[in-house]
Formats: sequence, C-alpha cells, structure tokens
Amino acid sequence: MITAPRVGRDGALSLHVERRGARSTLVGSRFTLPLQVLVPVALDDAACVVSLLNPTGGLVGGDRLAVDVRVGEGAHVCLTTPSATRVYRSIGSAAEQRVRLVLGPRAVCEWVPDHTIPSDGAALRQCLTAELAPGATLIAIDAFAAGRVARGEAWRFASLDSTLTVDDADGPLLYDRFVLDGAASWAGLGLAEAHPYWATIALLGDHGLDEFVTALPAQLGSRCGAVAGVARLVRRGLLVRCLAADAPVFIEMLHAIWTLARHCLLGLPSLALRKL
Repeated sequence: MITAPRVGRDGALSLHVERRGARSTLVGSRFTLPLQVLVPVALDDAACVVSLLNPTGGLVGGDRLAVDVRVGEGAHVCLTTPSATRVYRSIGSAAEQRVRLVLGPRAVCEWVPDHTIPSDGAALRQCLTAELAPGATLIAIDAFAAGRVARGEAWRFASLDSTLTVDDADGPLLYDRFVLDGAASWAGLGLAEAHPYWATIALLGDHGLDEFVTALPAQLGSRCGAVAGVARLVRRGLLVRCLAADAPVFIEMLHAIWTLARHCLLGLPSLALRKL
C-alpha cells in the first residue's frame, strides 16, 4: 500500500545581525521555501530593516515553519512582513510556525509583522520565544483578525493557538498564551464584544517603561472602536492588550503603540516601513 505524503511544506529561515561600526548589518541569511527574506533596507540610522516573506501566499494545514534570528551585541534589527499573513482552511493538521529570537548584550529587536488573518476553517499553532541578554530590548507585536471580517467570516476559524515566551539570564520574564476555538462565541459580552481585531504587544527593556505607561492614554486618544490596556510584568517589561472594531483603526492603533514604544524604550522616532 502506498502512503500519501504529508500535506504541507517545511520552511526554515535563519538570520544573523551584527553591529559593524555605526551600522547594524545582516551578516548571515539562509532560507528554504515557503520562507524567504527580502534584501534589508536602511530606513533610519539605527535599525537593519528586514522583511520576511511567504511567496506561496499564506499558510496551509501541515506547513511547518521555523524562523531563527540572532542579534549580536549592540545590533538593532526590525523584522516585519510586506503584508498580512493568510492562514487557509485545513481539513487535517494545523499550520505550525516557530520563531526564536536570541538577543545579545544591548541588542534591540523589533518584531512587527502585519496581522494574521485566518480563513474559515483555518488551524494555526504558533510560538514566539525570545532570549534576552543584559541590556537587550525587545518590542514584539502578535496581532490577529478574527477572519475575513468583511466577508462575514469572523470567528469561523477552526483553532488559533499562540504562545509568547521571553526569558533572560535570571529566569522567565513573560509567558503568554491563548487558545481559541472558532466554534465558541468570542464576540460576546466580556470577550471581544464586537471587536474582531486583537493584539498583544510585549515590551521588554531596562529603560522608558514608566514613561510609556504614563504617555499611552494620550498617544491613543479617543479613537472610536479601539480599546487598549497595559500591565506591568514582574521584571523588565510591559504587556499591552488591544482590541479594534475594524482594520483601519486596528492598524492605526498598532502603529501608534509601536511609535510610542520606539520613543520611550529606544529614544527613536516613528519608522515608516513604506509598504504598498
């Protein structure tokens, strides 16, 4: 009897960023489809900006993707995507994505991909793990839509499982996980409450956290359809949660939070990623 091959692809991407004089430079890059890295660009004087791409158009059930990023001492990398990530319907295994970020002393990593959009019946399991050396700073955004909202497919995915873990030499800094079953009514009272876009933003560092907490309400203002809150971690960090009623408000809110985080934690201005 012939056994059918596993559905899905195995993709791997490995990046190594080092400080070279006044610049942060991508010194090592390897990838296998369905993962790909675009040529780094210098959009400001601080970060090496790298876009991670899935040229197949999105994740399908059975895909297993692994991203490994190492940021050397004093280096600064900003990792993003050209657009939102689609996750397609699965009738079998979930799509899996594992991201590992290793930050050296005084290194900076901004993990700011566009949000993930699960289709009707999609199943995704992802894990982002970060290891921080002394003086390192991490800004990480984990953002989702409840589905193709404009097509009436909100909350119709099969399952979403997302884990965010951050450690340093002294032990755990953050462990955050959600597991959502699309069969449940997450839009109800006490849950998303008609806000089908949500995100978790983790801010880890040794400077600017108090300033961020104080400035966040004014930075967000009174945006209609947006809700956000911030909590302090036991050590070295903050966790921000936000909800939005539609995609334009969601994208604007995430950029405002990221802009404030750059100002408070890094002393840097807003970064325009120039996405078309």
